[in-house]
Amino acid sequence: MQAFLKGASTQSSKIAKDKSAGSSGEKKQKPVPWVEKYRPKCVDEVAFQEEVVAVLKKSLEGADLPNLLFYGPPGTGKTSTILAAARELFGPELYRKRVLELNASDERGIQVVREKVKNFAQLTVAGTRSDGKHCPPFKIIILDEADSMTSAAQAALRRTMEKESRTTRFCLICNYISRIIEPLTSRCSKFRFKPLDDQIQEVRLLEISEKEKLKYSKEAIAALVRVSEGDLRKAITFLQSAARLNGEKEITESDVIEIAGVCPPKMIKNLLQICYNSTFDKLEIAVKNLIDEGYAATQILHQLHDVIIEESLSDQKKSVIAEKMADVDKCLADGADEYLQVLSLGSTIMQQADVNN
Repeated sequence: MQAFLKGASTQSSKIAKDKSAGSSGEKKQKPVPWVEKYRPKCVDEVAFQEEVVAVLKKSLEGADLPNLLFYGPPGTGKTSTILAAARELFGPELYRKRVLELNASDERGIQVVREKVKNFAQLTVAGTRSDGKHCPPFKIIILDEADSMTSAAQAALRRTMEKESRTTRFCLICNYISRIIEPLTSRCSKFRFKPLDDQIQEVRLLEISEKEKLKYSKEAIAALVRVSEGDLRKAITFLQSAARLNGEKEITESDVIEIAGVCPPKMIKNLLQICYNSTFDKLEIAVKNLIDEGYAATQILHQLHDVIIEESLSDQKKSVIAEKMADVDKCLADGADEYLQVLSLGSTIMQQADVNN
């Protein structure tokens, strides 16, 4: 009896396996984040960075490239630009062999520079591609987030950069050029990446929305541009999150504000009105409600800063409030209590609104 039951169970498990194999046999497209899906595939597709694109296109025509240093705010296309240029230079087959990309998540101390980077840089390469096109006889080492490398590692890199200049080109990518040592910056062609213009961002977001067949309102796209602050990667990520959240429904401005974790403009205006026209007790309640809603104090601070600049207060009053904002920002960075800091800022705005009114 037991043997019979065993045989039956093995047969049923085989049938289940066959079914699962059949279902997995059908090809399903792997879900890819839209940031990667719509990353520029060639240099021409890079948005807004005209000077960088012009120089790179000339370099690609001559198949010669200097050592590069890209710096600027996040989400402006630094990594995308060098990856697109490398694909154009080497083609899809040689790309993996000729490009070494190290990110901040990888260990990049002095030992890695001396071993991994140096060994890769010393390899010699041929100047032909399988498709017959001319291919430059060098490799590219991309060091993303180079400003997080230690000074010792940067110093070690300087010597490698000098010795292996015949076979290797380096591309350093960072947010803050001041954190790169002077000997490295002097060996590279420097390119500053500007925060993306609102119109450029809007065009790219509309393109993606059309390709993904999304329903959206104009206010939603405008809100995406506003909350991303020139960071296209952030805007695309928010758009994908909103699309996943809504499904077939239309993406609205309130959806974008909710996903971005931004404090609704009405709440910020309400807080200011309380500061101008009401009592300290009501200010306490309003600030407590904001913090209890889960909005970050740093986010409230940034939004208040933008609104205060547009307010009809005198320059002297604005300067006092701005100075207090700087103090609050420092205290928040040091781990101070969010409720007390926002309340302190609110009381300063209240005092300045009452002065000589």
